[in-house]
Amino acid sequence: MTAVEVGSIVRVRSRQYLVEDVLAKQSSQDDTRVRLACLDDDALGEALEVLWEREVDTRHIGTTSWEAVAARGFDNPKLFSAYFHTLRWSCVTSTDPKLFQAPYRAGIEVKAYQLEPLRKALLMPRVGLFIADDVGLGKTIEAGLILREMLMRQRVRRVVISCPPSVVRQWQEEMESRFGLTFLIVDREFFASRRRERGYGINPWTTHTRFIISHALLRDETYAAPLRDWLGDFSAGAMLILDEAHNAAPASGAKYAVDSQLTRTVRDLAPRFEHKLFLSATPHNGHSNSFAALLEILDPQRFCRGVPVRNQKLLDAVMVRRLKSDLREIGDDFPERLVIRISIDDLPDEAPELQLSRLLQEYRQLREERLKSASKTVQRAAALVLLSLQKRLSGAENFS
Repeated sequence: MTAVEVGSIVRVRSRQYLVEDVLAKQSSQDDTRVRLACLDDDALGEALEVLWEREVDTRHIGTTSWEAVAARGFDNPKLFSAYFHTLRWSCVTSTDPKLFQAPYRAGIEVKAYQLEPLRKALLMPRVGLFIADDVGLGKTIEAGLILREMLMRQRVRRVVISCPPSVVRQWQEEMESRFGLTFLIVDREFFASRRRERGYGINPWTTHTRFIISHALLRDETYAAPLRDWLGDFSAGAMLILDEAHNAAPASGAKYAVDSQLTRTVRDLAPRFEHKLFLSATPHNGHSNSFAALLEILDPQRFCRGVPVRNQKLLDAVMVRRLKSDLREIGDDFPERLVIRISIDDLPDEAPELQLSRLLQEYRQLREERLKSASKTVQRAAALVLLSLQKRLSGAENFS
């Protein structure tokens, strides 16, 4: 096994590291302790200490040497000037909140209105932003731009995205294809594979820096408890992105809204993150107390549960809300949705649409009669099934 020196670049455990320190052996039977700093983008700067002789996949890549750089001679002045100005531009944008880098590093065609959440987030000392744009305006892209910019400015090191189970894969693919960010999906298989590879006592959250987890698993203590251990009481440089954030709002309209399991989990986890992004096209569920409780999770300094949100200035400080109709007025080309009423007054009684409607009504009556003595829970579940059937029937022409 090749001897290792300070300043060397080595490959250990499938990652590239810079050797920061080599501790001498106390005796011939001891192993060499080597302190490393990760050079890979997804774990840049993370420290690792290993027993060098015990590692099985080490590989010496090279050393950093100014002599080797100088041996090539001087660069062409024009090339060096371009490099110097690029460096200077990067340094300026890392400190100036009004200059962006992320839009130029993303594989997307950015719309002008999608830069507003990014502008607003960079002006915050700690990002606490609620992106409540209309459906189809690109909340995922807006969140990705903010995340990419924060990573490039080295203000974020850990990221957890929580979203509904149906869009977990979509989030992973969007972040990878559009922003070049690799996220691991946290599920039962992920936990099992990490423990097979590194021992049952390992906390799987410590094995990476960017994760996606569904709302259903986030409220499960099997996954939430190790996450709390990973974050501690407060994790500087950690960001929580909560998609469909209205699911975390208390559903009750009572004076002091009652928390759901997801609400309690998010309320416990949110203060541990330095930065928070909430996404939802329907932020308000009609109950002011529930809305205030959700905003309190995002920013407890400005909002308090039980106190209705009446100060628009406070709300504007943390929320970005645009509708398609608003953007259409300033020139963005969004197709207008037209609802056209189709009259069925003159249909004959034997028309399939009317016959199907009558059959569904008869089915509803028979089902209600059969479940008359059932519990309220069973009756509510049955009503939900019928409601889905009625919705399906009203749009039956789309499924024929």
